[in-house]
Amino acid sequence: MSVVHQLSSGWLLDHLSFINKISYELHQHHEPCCSKNEPTSVHLDSLHKDSVFSFGASPAFIASSSKPENDDGGNREMSMQKYVFRSELFDVTKPYITSAIHKECQQSNEKEDLANDVKKEASISIKRKKRKRCVVFNQGELDAMEYHTKIRGLILDGSSQLIQEGLKSGFLHPLSEKCDKCSKPVTLPLDTCSLSELCEMAKHVPSLNEMELQTLQLMEDDISVTEQDLFSRIVENNSSFTKMITLMGQKYLLPPKSSFLLSDISCIYPLLNCRKTYDVIVIDPPWQNKSVKRSNRYSYLSPLQIKQIPIPKLAAPNCLVVTWVTNRQKHLRFVKEELYPSWSVEIVAEWHWVKITNSGEFVFPIDSPHKKPYEVLVLGRVRERAALLLRNAEVKELSIPDHKLIVSVPCILHSHKPPLAEVLKDYIKPEGEYLELFARNLQPGWTSWGNEVLKFQHMDYFVALESRS
Repeated sequence: MSVVHQLSSGWLLDHLSFINKISYELHQHHEPCCSKNEPTSVHLDSLHKDSVFSFGASPAFIASSSKPENDDGGNREMSMQKYVFRSELFDVTKPYITSAIHKECQQSNEKEDLANDVKKEASISIKRKKRKRCVVFNQGELDAMEYHTKIRGLILDGSSQLIQEGLKSGFLHPLSEKCDKCSKPVTLPLDTCSLSELCEMAKHVPSLNEMELQTLQLMEDDISVTEQDLFSRIVENNSSFTKMITLMGQKYLLPPKSSFLLSDISCIYPLLNCRKTYDVIVIDPPWQNKSVKRSNRYSYLSPLQIKQIPIPKLAAPNCLVVTWVTNRQKHLRFVKEELYPSWSVEIVAEWHWVKITNSGEFVFPIDSPHKKPYEVLVLGRVRERAALLLRNAEVKELSIPDHKLIVSVPCILHSHKPPLAEVLKDYIKPEGEYLELFARNLQPGWTSWGNEVLKFQHMDYFVALESRS
């Protein structure tokens, strides 16, 4: 379970535990060492056969997908390799900015401002003029301060209760109990495979009209196919085991009972063509902001582009829509006043994700003017008049409480959001259809879509625990 503690204020989550409870067990078939059989691959006839890239089992295991037995009728050997997510990616032992450093920065800025003022006044005095320095906040900054003032007490009180429970149970540890070696810098895997570039490549591949309504199913016995096979198609791992695929030379792990569509917003139609609607849709839009522009870390969408996502066609009646929003008030107002009304979504609650260290401190000072230790989630229900009339009157909908907190130690990987499946389970249809948009990882029982949908499934983020026959 990823829920460590649940109180009236919200939940304390263990994100790492949620990932590792997924059965990342890779069953590998291979020929006995005395076998002289050469591996062969199977390609779908309708697809390009001249691709130099492989998609499916890694080259060492292609034979297992095309030859269930040896030529002499003997069975192949099988081993099981188990993987877990790298625990050091959740080692947040110290705040990103401590209160002391924050205070020092403020004092340093004040000294710098004072020095600048002295220089300015000295310069002005030469001209026998004197200008008084004043700080003027823009409207966005004023709105942010007003919003923070409203929720500050909620964040402090609710988080404190959950953090205390975490310290009592031993899930969180005071700093004095943490060893110095835990604070060593973590070497992050290189992002050597650009999935977004692969999506761009897909746009130049001729559309396979006869297959647009089909999905690529990876069953118990894999088949080896090419990158083109996943273009404009939903890929499903319907088996009970993890599958390994190779894209442009990079290996990714697909958890059991998961499905995904790798594409950008211009190629979202396969989700519509599969003629399936979803009971829960989680959205993590790539919001436009200054830091994204400067870093060029990922592409962003304008509010108009986000508005064009076909949520009404993807949503089942009474679908729960959950949208991650940055602390920029412009984006929050857009979701509440424009985006949800355009999708016929009625706002039912506003939750907050509070980010803490392993010792229970906020990752940023609560009153930092630049970065806040929390993010916003806006929850809403699809409300259409026809759907409400047709809904079974006997089905009782459990109301979603407002102002809940999700407190967790964040992953140090950028934009790796905590799982919502367990905190939402009391408010959603059991065994329903669940969809995550702009996803960067996969979950069993969910369909994930995005142009980096496999990013955090990369093998470099996992370690092998054991291998047994």
